[in-house]
Amino acid sequence: MGVVASAPAKVILFGEHFVVYGEPAIVLAIDKRAYAKAENRTDKRVFLRSTNLGLAVSVENRSFKVEQGDPREAKLKFEPVELAVGRVLEKYGENVGVNVEITSTVPVAAGLGSSAAVVVAVTTAVSALLDMNMPKEDIFKIAYEAEKLVHGTPSGVDPAISTFGGTLLYQMDTGFKPLEVKADIPLVIGDTGVERSTRVQVEKVRDMKERYPQVVQPMMSAAREIVLRALDAFKKNDLETLGGLMNLNQALLYGVGVSDESLEWLINAARKAGALGAKLTGAGGGGCMIALANNEKLEQVSEAIQRAGGRPFMARKTDEGARIEHT
Repeated sequence: MGVVASAPAKVILFGEHFVVYGEPAIVLAIDKRAYAKAENRTDKRVFLRSTNLGLAVSVENRSFKVEQGDPREAKLKFEPVELAVGRVLEKYGENVGVNVEITSTVPVAAGLGSSAAVVVAVTTAVSALLDMNMPKEDIFKIAYEAEKLVHGTPSGVDPAISTFGGTLLYQMDTGFKPLEVKADIPLVIGDTGVERSTRVQVEKVRDMKERYPQVVQPMMSAAREIVLRALDAFKKNDLETLGGLMNLNQALLYGVGVSDESLEWLINAARKAGALGAKLTGAGGGGCMIALANNEKLEQVSEAIQRAGGRPFMARKTDEGARIEHT
């Protein structure tokens, strides 16, 4: 018998990129999840399989053997997962073998935190399989360490939101603060299908900031003001203001060079179809955009995104972070 655990994906509603320079960001867990099934093995090997990606590896004494799929891709995708499993086994204090099967409803490399959701789900499943009662803080720490392999110096937003769920205000110097958001936040997410590297997009902004500091600095301050006003709008359940602020945030992201044609097509289509606001989410340069809309307009906005060449799906905020599905 195995244990199945899951963890949610996320969207950044406000503040991506500017968060790297100490400004606040608002992050929302959504009801798209990554799932991990963990089972005991009779030997000491760790066997990892992703059904979505058609990849599998086995690991013994930290040495990787690719069992299925492209070796380079398998190593890239499974390294953070293997690190997380290794950390759980270290805490367990005994070298045991496990099988882990990963399935996910989250698009990969699209700005929705899919790698963090996978690592959090795997960490939760393996620790539960071994009856460790691991607190969520420890799951977060392990997932954050694994995330460093993927993104170099990540903010920690992705593993935090996948672990704890809900809505978080994040700032580098103060860390995470859970927000109480009563409003349902009805979103349409549009996937451009264009994969991109977070690292490349972050460097783009850094370059822009170094070249035009006097221009970019006020944009940073504007990004902070947008987040502060959004916090107010949440308290009043004011979706219209939130939509307007999303549009302003998108203008700043376009200004620092991280939006591109694939995103702009979908954002404009969503707004024309009646979205209250639309912007890219995550690193930009491809990946996903999000549109906030009243319930009666969701279908229209979704169809407009599809006609503009995107892959749309509905999403809602979820207050549930990592959880055990069944044992």
